[in-house]
Amino acid sequence: MAMSDNSQTIETITATSKSNTMSRDEVRQRLIREKLVVIIRVTDPNDIPPIIACMHKAGVGAVEITSNTPGYQNAITQARTHYPDMLIGAGTITDISLVDEATKAGAQFLVTPNTSADVVRHAHSLNVPVVMGALTPTDVVNATQAKADIVKLFPAGAMGTGYLKDLAKGPLLNTTFFPVGGIDEHNYQQWMQNGAAGIGIGGALASPVRSEEAAEALITKVAAIVETLKKYPVKEAK
Repeated sequence: MAMSDNSQTIETITATSKSNTMSRDEVRQRLIREKLVVIIRVTDPNDIPPIIACMHKAGVGAVEITSNTPGYQNAITQARTHYPDMLIGAGTITDISLVDEATKAGAQFLVTPNTSADVVRHAHSLNVPVVMGALTPTDVVNATQAKADIVKLFPAGAMGTGYLKDLAKGPLLNTTFFPVGGIDEHNYQQWMQNGAAGIGIGGALASPVRSEEAAEALITKVAAIVETLKKYPVKEAK
């Protein structure tokens, strides 16, 4: 399951990114329906394929591979090839150069930790949606005005579910929030109950998998989350 950084040519990457083309809004709508993005940030690129394989078996429909994960471009390209029924995105996209880098690899959506109108504008010119990081009410309004497709409340765990509730069920009622940071299998329902349209979970679900026993345990844990999320209504932004 190991990957070589040079195993994909530019031609293959381009072909992959053009296959199974979905519009920006179609990808956005599917992310909202899935309600879960699993975030992969690891130090060894060889750990990525086993994690994605477990996510696929558990029924996860969207994964994000962060740009500060070694070999992330190649991992995105290979995941697009092996799992055409999943959405494969890129995270930690902080500037336009990373937008180009990730989309050339085939990323179907982009996730940022920061609020940047330039990133949204450039990504949209490439027909790619952006899940944009925001924390304060000003950040959220700026992200919305920049036409971010989904607002990633980050770092959510530092603020707590009450903070999300104050935003999502108050002045920012029509915002599509995906909180990220400090969310795991124990508290994700609290976030959904307090105004989240979906959630992003990282290390709690996307740690390296290096045995069959670990893989089976992870699949069981994630599948339970996927199944539970189905009971929450899909929240469409107005």
